[in-house]
Amino acid sequence: MRRWQGNGIYFGGDYNPEQWPEETWSEDIELMRRAGVNLVSVGIFSWALLEPAPGRFEFGWLDRVLDLLHDGGIQVDLATATASPPPWLARAHPEMLPRQADGTILWPGGRQAYCPSSPVFRERSLELVRAVAGRYAEHPAVVMWHVSNELGCHNAHCFCDVSADAFRRWLRERYGDLDRLNDAWGTAFWSQHYGDWAEINPPRTVTAFANPTQQLDYLRFSSDELRAQLRAEREVLKTLVRQPVTTNFMIGMGVKHMDYQSWADDVDLVSNDHYLTAADPQAHLGLSLAADHTRGVAGGDPWLLMEHSTSAVQWQPRNVAKLPGQLRRNSLAHVARGADGVLFFQWRASRAGAEKFHSALVPHAGPDTKVFREVCQLGADLKALAEVRGSRVDADVAILFDWEAWWGVELDSHPSADIRYDDRLNALYRALWRAGVTADIVHPSADLSGYRLVLVPTLYLVRDADADALRRFVEAGGTAAVTYFSGIVDPDDHIRLGGYPGAFRNLLGVRTEEFFPLREGERVRLDDGSTADVWTEWLHADDAEVLTSYTDGPLPGVPALTRRPVGAGAAWYVGTRLDEQATDRLVARLLDEAGVRPAAQAPTGVEVVRRRDGERSWLFVINHTDEEVRLPAHGDELLTGTRCAGELTLPAGEVAVVREDRT
Repeated sequence: MRRWQGNGIYFGGDYNPEQWPEETWSEDIELMRRAGVNLVSVGIFSWALLEPAPGRFEFGWLDRVLDLLHDGGIQVDLATATASPPPWLARAHPEMLPRQADGTILWPGGRQAYCPSSPVFRERSLELVRAVAGRYAEHPAVVMWHVSNELGCHNAHCFCDVSADAFRRWLRERYGDLDRLNDAWGTAFWSQHYGDWAEINPPRTVTAFANPTQQLDYLRFSSDELRAQLRAEREVLKTLVRQPVTTNFMIGMGVKHMDYQSWADDVDLVSNDHYLTAADPQAHLGLSLAADHTRGVAGGDPWLLMEHSTSAVQWQPRNVAKLPGQLRRNSLAHVARGADGVLFFQWRASRAGAEKFHSALVPHAGPDTKVFREVCQLGADLKALAEVRGSRVDADVAILFDWEAWWGVELDSHPSADIRYDDRLNALYRALWRAGVTADIVHPSADLSGYRLVLVPTLYLVRDADADALRRFVEAGGTAAVTYFSGIVDPDDHIRLGGYPGAFRNLLGVRTEEFFPLREGERVRLDDGSTADVWTEWLHADDAEVLTSYTDGPLPGVPALTRRPVGAGAAWYVGTRLDEQATDRLVARLLDEAGVRPAAQAPTGVEVVRRRDGERSWLFVINHTDEEVRLPAHGDELLTGTRCAGELTLPAGEVAVVREDRT
């Protein structure tokens, strides 16, 4: 792993000087210094200007930009500029354009108009990487390299003939022979048996439901093709540069088609982009989940927030602006949960193009604005938090997450269209957040030994080894809770026979003989007074204690919630979609049983997270409420320079970071 350079918390954003007259650049540097910016990403969408014609490179403008930034003391995350090919490449090679499942060509005019399997794109993009890296490998401003940008954001899937050939090669490598593929895909069903590799295509538009394992493998293939682009660019960089290499993931934004866990080893530091969902009044909970998940993908190490917004974005149906103080709370919440850098899209709001109404550090109205004043305050805050860099986040709870399970659970022809992979993930996470408890979001193959409680939401697809690891965790004294529609299939999307929940049946001591999904809007009552919807199942508690049963609906008297002692621990099963209050009560019981406590006792709506480095620790407190709050704290508050001698008083909407006394 190539090490991060510099000291303190990174602060800045995407800088696109090519959008502006050169006389603006000096003002940019002056304003960056005023705001405390110390890192900017440069050149992300500059291919057409760096290589205006095949093989003709023009670096003069980028030379001047990098020199100005270095003279101003601002470091650079330099992009390979491969994020979007120039128009001349598509004109010369229209076969590289991506196609949808129905054959529709996606033309240039947006961004990422290329097939990820295109050998033409791969060849030309790597030539650009060699040229850029060869010129700037030793430039003193460059401290990091940025591969492409949001790989797969707009072209995750391509169904063209080039992709079809690549898919067949991928399948040959995965299965070795057609007998193994036919078995994995269950091609005895609907007369789909393949006798020649050439008969296989991507899951293009078909007459009925496409083969589910074909769909699942195509999603795996598509993620791997994008990862191959990342790896190819990284390999070129490794031969030419010494700085660390990263690319920006999109964890926690509903982007499901890249298996970022499998990509994590291909970067020297994990970076992530995150934007709030404006329609969600509790979007800060989703922000926390995304940050915790990014930290999980990074293996618990600090990570870099590569993009978020100072205020509104431009791509949602209703782009709500951030209220005063929200920029600061959002940014420091990411830092609380492991980010060692806070960057934005973008430095200066564009005056033209598709993102001209996207907020920036310098808005259209200029620096005499609420946004820029808050940017300057954040810069000062991050400077005051320099000592936090490199520390890790305390978490006694893990939530298991697998992109392949996400893909599998949301395939078509399933028992209920109302089952969404992120539904129970969000519900359980938000219950933890309201309880003041921090969780790591980790892959099922992660080491679970350091946790007290493991939650398993809707893990439809699971490997035998991962199911065994959960059993060992419980036997060793851990508490685990598994929700409905988990453990149902193996990695080939084949049903685990003998009764649901398949892979977890013996651990949980239960057996479901039939699913009873509910109609839209239908609700059922449980004997503890709670309600549930979406899902019920004919559950037998063969070797488990029944905690709650249905009192009405299709299955009165049938168990809905069970618990089974296993070794020194316990395994719980949640067989229905509990309402929010019941979910909060369930999580409270699980936390109590597992002996998990919050970082500090705080009122509901106050976010409390602890980062730790050896014997030193820092308590982050973010007040999302409209009232002043008080909570116990001992140490020095870094943002105000005051002392907490037993109690912290925090006004509404404010943030505090306490360097805790070692005693």
